Amino acid sequence: MQPPSDDMQWISTFLDAQAAELGAARNTLLAYGRDLKDVAQWLSAKKMRFSNAQQADIEAYLILCDGQGLSRATRARRLSSIKQIYRFAFEEGWRADNPALQIKGPGRAKSLPKTLTITEVDRLLAAARDVGRSAADRTRNTCLMELLYATGMRVSELVSLPVASARGNPRMLLIRGKGDKERMVPLSPPARQALAAWLNQRDTNEAAREGKGHKPSLHLFPSHSKEGHLTRHRFYLLIKELAVAGGVSPEKVTPHTLRHAFATHLLANGADLRAIQALLGHADIATTEIYTHVLDARLAELVHMHHPLAGNTDDSNER
Repeated sequence: MQPPSDDMQWISTFLDAQAAELGAARNTLLAYGRDLKDVAQWLSAKKMRFSNAQQADIEAYLILCDGQGLSRATRARRLSSIKQIYRFAFEEGWRADNPALQIKGPGRAKSLPKTLTITEVDRLLAAARDVGRSAADRTRNTCLMELLYATGMRVSELVSLPVASARGNPRMLLIRGKGDKERMVPLSPPARQALAAWLNQRDTNEAAREGKGHKPSLHLFPSHSKEGHLTRHRFYLLIKELAVAGGVSPEKVTPHTLRHAFATHLLANGADLRAIQALLGHADIATTEIYTHVLDARLAELVHMHHPLAGNTDDSNER
């Protein structure tokens, strides 16, 4: 197959294939695009292109990224993007070799995900019932938070939920996750109650909008954004507001920490790891196993804080 004539066409063809063949998520494609455009700009400044860059050139680019102070995670992601496009180029016959094949990345720092205590989650849920400019906003905020904690959804999955999935007082919610993979998650009684209340309010809002000539929204959380639904950025700001109102450190609270709390609290109460994997939509059980380490660390912290001998360093008191 004849290779594209320039680097931008390399990138666009690669991204189109990722979207069509692998069902890559929009955020994944955007990340690939940003990374590869940065590589292309660097290659262009060196009078090179994807078609003729060699392993030493790619390694020089990665050394530059390190020198710029980019995090280990960012450098690992950049290399992953490069490896993906060159693997695609090799398979398509654009190049007879893969210059990135032998390059080893920095790896990712192994840190435990941040989570929240049950008390902190309760404060956030309580704040959602009180924070908002109107009763409609408060009803929506309550539904958002109850659904997030009850299901462990990713924030992108939550804000883009179709309203059709919430009709009929469901006990299970169908979620479309990464790579368009679907999974079913059960709803807790508080989440079902919050969802029913929001649906009534949402339908009232939509009826008023349709009366003014607007098209009906297909989303559970409609908004005036380009996407037609509440954006991830707006929800990120909202959850920070709820943290302040609930007396929880805003630095600890993001939409993803609620996902971590969902998994950690389930595990602490005896849930099976495979079940948690299915609920979170993890492709690999190893991703879910990180929560066992979170739980181990929390238990160790509790012992250190509360055991009567934990702070005792006096050998004379040994038993």
